[in-house]
Amino acid sequence: MSAPAVPTVDWDLAVAAAVRLAPRPPSLDRAEAAAVVAELRDAAGRAQAHVREHTGLVAPAGDGAVLVVDRPSWIRANADAFAAVLDPLVLRLASRRKGPGASPAALAVGGALTGAEAGGLLALLSAKVLGQYEVFAPAASGGRLLLVAPNVVAVERELDVDPSDFRLWVCLHEETHRVQFAVAPWLRDHLREQLEVFIDATELDAAAALRRLWAVLRAVVSAVRGTPGASLVEAVQSDAQRAALARVTAVMSLLEGHADVVMDDVGPQVVPSVAQIRERFQRRRESTSLQDSAVRRLLGLEAKMRQYREGAVFVRGVLDAVGMEGFNRVWESPETLPRPEEIADPAAWVARVHAA
Repeated sequence: MSAPAVPTVDWDLAVAAAVRLAPRPPSLDRAEAAAVVAELRDAAGRAQAHVREHTGLVAPAGDGAVLVVDRPSWIRANADAFAAVLDPLVLRLASRRKGPGASPAALAVGGALTGAEAGGLLALLSAKVLGQYEVFAPAASGGRLLLVAPNVVAVERELDVDPSDFRLWVCLHEETHRVQFAVAPWLRDHLREQLEVFIDATELDAAAALRRLWAVLRAVVSAVRGTPGASLVEAVQSDAQRAALARVTAVMSLLEGHADVVMDDVGPQVVPSVAQIRERFQRRRESTSLQDSAVRRLLGLEAKMRQYREGAVFVRGVLDAVGMEGFNRVWESPETLPRPEEIADPAAWVARVHAA
């Protein structure tokens, strides 16, 4: 059967719901808001030079815009990105599977029902993200780095840290992500291919798979309300899917671990209060509310944070063995990415990649 030409989620509804449900941002008058935006842009520019000098990675000139956004703008950008990656994947599944629920009409009804749920999740996340590189942004957007100004202000006030130092510290981490994808332009397609492998290995028909996908989303929303439900791991059905998920997790561990290492290595040189910022930020991360803990367990974020720490250990291990130039071979091709088992064994990656 041909792929249905309808979206699997009503993204317009999702955006409208998310904008309406997003928490109120911190209070700023017009002049304060303009000053925050200006300083974040300046910090992003300074971070580019610091990351380039430390890593030796040179992103192509003009590669990727840096945008300072509010929560509604972040919501719209992420809805576009989710649509760009999720709709083709679910429609790909529908084209390969058969079942009464795989019809365009059934998928359209499902989109209307799930738009509000997707909006609830976007609203929740819109108040938590400090910055992000748009890995799966629509092609027309190109690679963009988003800095969410109200969230940066909210956290720096909560931590009671120096605003200028905190803003540069955040930008060091996010700029590292921008550079990673700029020097390895194949990386985005590699991640998308792993998601396609995951979908192709799905053992359900399209209707059942779509129901499972959005049952998990409903579980996320219920957890936000304080009633934990199913876990996202229930979407993993087969050995092929687990292998694809392990490869994606290894890449994400590498990316986050590398960004943390760069931030921690550069920070003491250019951020005077970095020790205070790191200590208070880490304490905040560990003292999550019961509601946040439920969501983190549901989404597998507890395991993900552990894997990110392992990613930093991997990066440190490789740097100790072969230095920065040797580590940067990781950005050459999919074959030089760490395999899942190598994240915990950097010496194995060094032996495999540098043996040649």
